[in-house]
Amino acid sequence: MKIGVDLIEIDRVQRALDRYPGFRDRCFTKEEQAYCDSRPNPAQHYAARFAAKEAVGKALGSGVLFTWREVEIRGRPKPGVALTGRTRKWAKKVGAGQIDLSMTHSRGMAAAVCLVSPDA
Repeated sequence: MKIGVDLIEIDRVQRALDRYPGFRDRCFTKEEQAYCDSRPNPAQHYAARFAAKEAVGKALGSGVLFTWREVEIRGRPKPGVALTGRTRKWAKKVGAGQIDLSMTHSRGMAAAVCLVSPDA
């Protein structure tokens, strides 16, 4: 079992969304953007997904050496993870099996915990 965790300030993500027009496209898939932008406070949901991507990278042992959009956070209420590209190849190489994810946010912070089981 491998575990990854991340915590991020929602205001930091809001500033990135406001200041850098390419931030959404660089870090999030179209499906993630559609979900986050449909919510009353999009920055909360972007922040949770950003933290989740970081937690997945840590649990896989790749850190942030992946393309952000290669880790897609899907589903509600239980989030899931879909990997593509080099990140998917890396996960196979390191024997990653099921990826479980939990995300949360408060008024000011978003957090995620990822658990990667070994491939059976």
